[in-house]
Amino acid sequence: MPVFRRRKGSLPRLVPELDDRTLGQVRRRVETCWSRGSLDTAVMASMADVINEAGQDWDRKAHRLAVLARAAGRSLPGIWRQHNPQDQNALLLHAWSDLMQARQEGSGVDLHETRETCRLAADMLPADPTPWTLHLATLRLEQRPSTELSAVWREIKARDPWNREAHLQALGYLSPDECGSSALVLDLLDGVRAAMPPDAPAAGLELTALISSHQRAVLGGGLMAVGAGEIWRRPEAAKALDHAAHYWPGPGFLTHAAALADLNLLAYALIKAGRTTEAGAVLRATGGVVTPWPWSMDGDALERFSHYHGRYATGDPDSGSTGRRR
Repeated sequence: MPVFRRRKGSLPRLVPELDDRTLGQVRRRVETCWSRGSLDTAVMASMADVINEAGQDWDRKAHRLAVLARAAGRSLPGIWRQHNPQDQNALLLHAWSDLMQARQEGSGVDLHETRETCRLAADMLPADPTPWTLHLATLRLEQRPSTELSAVWREIKARDPWNREAHLQALGYLSPDECGSSALVLDLLDGVRAAMPPDAPAAGLELTALISSHQRAVLGGGLMAVGAGEIWRRPEAAKALDHAAHYWPGPGFLTHAAALADLNLLAYALIKAGRTTEAGAVLRATGGVVTPWPWSMDGDALERFSHYHGRYATGDPDSGSTGRRR
């Protein structure tokens, strides 16, 4: 019988709410309703309460809306909106659900109507950047001209300069995979790198761009795939990893709602860069909470995370190679 037992809470696990336990309780109730195809008033009240509780923490509000939209499926957000047509949160959940459905081929979602929902939600609470962020996401999905996005981007920045979801949407639009190029991605990163606080909700933007660039090289095959690892040895990439590995795992440094998602990004990037000792420290800092991306790029996300967690996060000095010395 082992002297020490691993705490159940540290076992690798996929939980959409990350460390937001209140959200997790509501998510499970919503999923039960979705399986029944109905929505009772108690669950509607729970959804309203958990979103309202975020207050003007726009990052947490977006996180809670995104998790609930995934849990609620297609019909429940519409039911909630029908019952509460003047509830801004009901409109936002409906719009977020529309956006998720629109990504599915043949969904039939009218994104023009979704943008009208966003406009109504923006009028109800002018300080909230969330309707504008969803508006930006619809324009990205339709690959609309950058001039249309620019106006919406200004509205977001005026309300929440370092909004995580908005920055990720902008990064996706500007990527070579969609409407932009590597040069435009660099322009975006250069524009935020100097001004963004190191613990901002959008702190993971550069690592997201680097991981996407690495994935693009791997998928390109041939010499591109062979040289994919060189991405992590470039000065700016190494600098970003140095900073994040030093500060992010520290207790209380990252406090935004998706902090554990960004720690997953960092752990993955450090592993790809061969800095496994540092990766082990970051994996421990996640508390075993796994996010699908970026691990799913290499196979089953939970299996890949568990493999590296067992290899580098156990505290066994023989379980992994040494990391980069600073």
